[in-house]
Amino acid sequence: MDVGRLLKWAFVIAVIVIAWKVVLPWLRNTGTGSSTTTTVAAGDNSCSGAAQRASEAWGSGLRQFVNPPYDVNAWSTFRGEVESKITSAELQCNCSAESCVKTRGALTDLRGLISDLDRSIRNGSEPPSDAVSRQDSIDTRISEAAAGK
Repeated sequence: MDVGRLLKWAFVIAVIVIAWKVVLPWLRNTGTGSSTTTTVAAGDNSCSGAAQRASEAWGSGLRQFVNPPYDVNAWSTFRGEVESKITSAELQCNCSAESCVKTRGALTDLRGLISDLDRSIRNGSEPPSDAVSRQDSIDTRISEAAAGK
């Protein structure tokens, strides 16, 4: 399977995961007229929300980098914006609650995924074969932390 096709599939799967993780829960809360209440420490809501925004920014911006040739300047700008969102989320996730710890771990993994893809783009090599599953794992952990699981 060539790199272009692999990246296209990764993008399609990322869009599906984002729709599943973001749109579906939003529709459920909107449709019922009430939201689920969870007892969470004050910092947790902003922590998980910031982490979700960082992950969404990553997933939604990848479409620019599905096919080579890559615009390295655009990639650098995109990477910087996402890393800025991650840093913001990490600052909001400085509590000792389990959800903050879980979210910080997911953010660390997201940084690792970005770093691996950065190496691939800059070296002209194939992206990590497990990129989609890693992104799904990151999103799942952020969602679980937000739900208090």
